Amino acid sequence: MLRVVRPASFAVPAALVVAAIAPAATPAVPAYVRSALAAPARADQAADDARRQAAAVLAFSGVKPGDTVVDFLPGGGYWTRIFSGIVGPRGRVLAIWPQAGAKYAEKSLPALKARNLANVTPSVDPALLTVDRPVDLVWTVQNYHDAANNGAGEAGLAALNAAVFKALKPGGTYVLIDHAATAGSGLAATSTTHRIDPVAAKAQVLKAGFQFVGESRVLANPADDHGKNVFDPTIRGHTDQFVFKFRRPR
Repeated sequence: MLRVVRPASFAVPAALVVAAIAPAATPAVPAYVRSALAAPARADQAADDARRQAAAVLAFSGVKPGDTVVDFLPGGGYWTRIFSGIVGPRGRVLAIWPQAGAKYAEKSLPALKARNLANVTPSVDPALLTVDRPVDLVWTVQNYHDAANNGAGEAGLAALNAAVFKALKPGGTYVLIDHAATAGSGLAATSTTHRIDPVAAKAQVLKAGFQFVGESRVLANPADDHGKNVFDPTIRGHTDQFVFKFRRPR
């Protein structure tokens, strides 16, 4: 994750405050998602699937065999490895770290390469997010708030969203999962507790020209008071998270 200090104010348009973020119906989990999750090759990470609600969020994303997926700031490659099994030999998975987050790839990128997954290309992007041809899905988990850090604020989020928009095919999908901050706090917590107000997050993506498809509540945790740092051991791994799905217009 990219860590920096930048308190920021954020004014949410009244229309976005009134418009509810309605939960989407949880789709059935396709057989190809179940098969990818059950693959023996990922037995070392399978114990984390329930906590991450992997089956549900992948079904919600709509990812399918043959897709090209960007896993942006992929951490240790948990999602990258699952996507590899889902998209199959006709698909591609691009595990991308931006140049600003290159230090987080120092261990993970060689480890992913060592797995020799034929359809996975791990790389550090010399800029932010560039692809050789448009992709079907851009996916990022617990990283979006970081784009507002390093003094970037709303401009940092705008740059990321614009890069995602450019990378996607018309009709392509953008899935954003992040830690929820206190309602109305905007970007103020992105560098302190490492959270972001879901309404502010949604507003920034819509401003970039995306259409909102829906929200999944499978990672919601009403017991999280939103005041703790996400690395606090009393809440780490169990924060209240929002799962948003957007579409680039055709």
